[in-house]
Amino acid sequence: HGHVASERKTGNKENEREESPPPSSSKKPRSRGLFHSLFCCLCHDQAEPPPVNNNAPLLVEENGTVSKVQVRPLLPQAKSKDAGKICVVIDLDETLVHSSFKPVNNADFIIPVEIDGTVHQVYVLKRPHVDEFLKRMGELFECILFTASLAKYADPVSDLLDKWGAFRGRLFRESCVFHRGNYVKDLSRLGRDLNKVIIIDNSPASYVFHPDNAVPVASWFDDMADTELLDLIPFFEGLSKVEDVYTVLRQQRDSS
Repeated sequence: HGHVASERKTGNKENEREESPPPSSSKKPRSRGLFHSLFCCLCHDQAEPPPVNNNAPLLVEENGTVSKVQVRPLLPQAKSKDAGKICVVIDLDETLVHSSFKPVNNADFIIPVEIDGTVHQVYVLKRPHVDEFLKRMGELFECILFTASLAKYADPVSDLLDKWGAFRGRLFRESCVFHRGNYVKDLSRLGRDLNKVIIIDNSPASYVFHPDNAVPVASWFDDMADTELLDLIPFFEGLSKVEDVYTVLRQQRDSS
């Protein structure tokens, strides 16, 4: 299958050496390079991190410590209807959908995306039960889409996927921190109390700064018998009223 982001996200050495073609390249980039530039949640050995906006905190590593520059939070204040609710950060690729440049007959969405002056069709498959999952999550939590993909791909996918307005906000690659070859979702930058923040993501590299806030999910590519999202709904219904997510998530980890 074209895009196997999660396998490459976790730092597979062979893939790390592969770099995206530079944006100015007049040659048509190979599809793998396109994946790097568009959905990529993983990174490659490169001297310069990719450009991110100036709101990104400077990571200064001295003696192994990471110090942060104070910056404006990524999210505005929660709406009044979400006051007191847990904020759930939800990943897109291989968590809710699987996307590929390779045509598939049963694509749920086909998204045209312009890359370096050429329009490419991206074929998107929805993970089974994603509809009921998002609908219920939007009722229970302040849900935020947070993806390492580019907005020009992830925004139209979200428009089609989220029919219920579950996502109160959407964060894309420029909101990630580039750290040791990966795009990391730094939950401390959201502007939410961390004991009321959960991240759902198929890639542990995405939440390496906050592993105790994570509900891991298996990567999904095309298994139409998958029930992961359906199975998570009762767990999240139970979580929605807790005051401190760490206690419950710790118990969950210890028992699993």
